[in-house]
Amino acid sequence: MSASPYLPVLIFAVISVLFVMVSFVVSALLRPTKREPLKETTYECGEVPIGDTRIQFHFQYYMFALIFVIADVLTVFLALWALDFQPGFSPVNILMFVFTGLLVAIVLYALKKEELIWI
Repeated sequence: MSASPYLPVLIFAVISVLFVMVSFVVSALLRPTKREPLKETTYECGEVPIGDTRIQFHFQYYMFALIFVIADVLTVFLALWALDFQPGFSPVNILMFVFTGLLVAIVLYALKKEELIWI
């Protein structure tokens, strides 16, 4: 009976799980158990927080953050595309035009729904 080719993967997975479990147990045994009241306060860049620190943010902030992430992803892909640009209608160029068009459509849809009117 021959050994399975997946035996090293199984051994690695078992060792990984054991390492994580042992790390949690050792950290639970070694960490201090005395709670400090200063560590339980909200940290505001060295300033004492004023008012309630659990405030709700408007949904528009999350929309702005999502569009910012989309713009970052677009920038990375466009930079890589510019490095390997080939004139004409190559499959890479067509995919990048479709990708860019979809992202522009998403932003225009958000503007049409007036989610980003405050920007």
